[in-house]
Amino acid sequence: MQIAPASDTRRAEHRLEDIIALFDGLFVDTFNTRLERGGDEPLYLPADTDCAWHRVIFARGFYTSALHEISHWCIAGERRRLLEDYGYWYIPDGRDAQQQHAFEKVEIAPQALELLLSRACGVRFHVSVDNLGDAEVDREAFEARVSERAERYVSEGLPLRAAALERALFEFYHRGVALSDALNAGRERLATGCTKASRGTPQPA
Repeated sequence: MQIAPASDTRRAEHRLEDIIALFDGLFVDTFNTRLERGGDEPLYLPADTDCAWHRVIFARGFYTSALHEISHWCIAGERRRLLEDYGYWYIPDGRDAQQQHAFEKVEIAPQALELLLSRACGVRFHVSVDNLGDAEVDREAFEARVSERAERYVSEGLPLRAAALERALFEFYHRGVALSDALNAGRERLATGCTKASRGTPQPA
């Protein structure tokens, strides 16, 4: 695993206003989408008659929840982004074995992206199996699948929106550049369509 070089300008704080400013700065004009702090449960809401923009709503002011919900948004296609919660029905805690398997299957890709975005901004990542029911959960096996998917993203390229945000996060948190300069780097990646992970970004184990 490569570790980004230590720097006097590397930011230790992870403030919600920064991740919101980076996300909105990249995607308000391009995808009419904003990142918003919510309540107990995360939610994606498409624009409607009450709100003119799409909203990625993360839970309870948690920075890691913001990264997780962003990762889901980065994967969702254009049609899914017109549906509340992308048209998926979320099964809460207490899933049986079959439901847990289905949950983990659809969570591998977004959690792999979350892993890469977390490392781009220096946040510790933990996989989420998210089930308090009786079904047996093999956390280590799921974690291995998430890491393998992250490695594929690194070698094959991230989804474009994820690549743009990953670049902005890396510039802001690891290189210590101003937020405006980090946004410019992310916008450049959006414009060029380059999806490779930023050079120097810590790689998945």
